[in-house]
Amino acid sequence: MITNFFSALQLEFMQNAIMAGFLVSIACGIIGTFVVVNRIVFISGGIAHSAYGGIGLGYFFGFNPIIGAIAFSLLSGFGMAIVERNTGERKDTIIGTMWAMGMSIGIIFIDLTKGYKANLMSYLFGSILAVPKQDLWIMLILDLVIITMVCLFYKELLAISFDPMFATTRNLPVNSLYLMLVGAIALTIVMVMQVVGLIMIIALLTIPAAVANQYVQEMKQMMILSSILGVIFILLGLSLSFVFNLTSGATIIMVAGCVYFLSLIIKQWQLKSN
Repeated sequence: MITNFFSALQLEFMQNAIMAGFLVSIACGIIGTFVVVNRIVFISGGIAHSAYGGIGLGYFFGFNPIIGAIAFSLLSGFGMAIVERNTGERKDTIIGTMWAMGMSIGIIFIDLTKGYKANLMSYLFGSILAVPKQDLWIMLILDLVIITMVCLFYKELLAISFDPMFATTRNLPVNSLYLMLVGAIALTIVMVMQVVGLIMIIALLTIPAAVANQYVQEMKQMMILSSILGVIFILLGLSLSFVFNLTSGATIIMVAGCVYFLSLIIKQWQLKSN
């Protein structure tokens, strides 16, 4: 079986899967660090599930569902952020409502779409082995957008992540920076969707950064380490899923989850030893 896996590496679909995993890991390493530090995992989950509305619109109107997911993720993310910061309503209530509405819109438009709707389950549970080459280009572009954004606004994003009050006193556009961060989260979610699916996006977005945060505190180091961990989780999960004939997305998340809990145990043991 292991020999068959190495032979499969010569096939185009496996090469595309590895490249997709590499590109996704970069985005998750960078943006996942901000998600963990800002403690906005729940809003990321809301954006992830709302993205299904864009997929439904894409199938109904006949355009690429990925483009629809990008647009819907951005709109829902901005909507959640704006409402959260400008109303007195509870944040979890707003996000939960938009989360449910996004999923409902997607399901309704898919129901209204005539003909056979292929690969819908892959958006929910991921299909890294079926990522086409044209989607790799979309992932690469999104990676470049995210990297450029973080390079240009690193100090500002750092300020609003650790001390938003200080950032306000320094006349930084805190609300605009927050919206930009939410937009980057939305783009990352669309990338991860094709690897592990909407159901398990949050795990791959946050677990590598959470593990990295246990061993490094500096943001740049955390981004690099979490990106490396993401690559390891995806490659190991992909190989295990191939060898044992398991669902790739679920196997990747299982590997990441096991490493996370193992890391917690090791960290607690080290603290007790000291």
